[in-house]
Amino acid sequence: MFRLWAKELKDNRMLRDTVICNDTDDTRTHKVFDALDEICYKFDLSKPIWLDNTIKEFQRHSKTRFYQDNFVDSVDFDYLEIQIIEED
Repeated sequence: MFRLWAKELKDNRMLRDTVICNDTDDTRTHKVFDALDEICYKFDLSKPIWLDNTIKEFQRHSKTRFYQDNFVDSVDFDYLEIQIIEED
């Protein structure tokens, strides 16, 4: 079971969150990208851009934050945080 937790935060308060589950035999990378697509659809967001520091942080900690710089459109929160909470 692969589960990824996503949450929008503004002023140190969580605005909304969701957990995406994936039981497919895809690679970890595909599961992360598929989950991020589903999150963006649920939250009605454009897909964020993976900057170098975003990629490094995610590789090190299985957790990263997408700030305004990662989005083409303007967003009404401080950052979107994603974190892998379960992985086989």
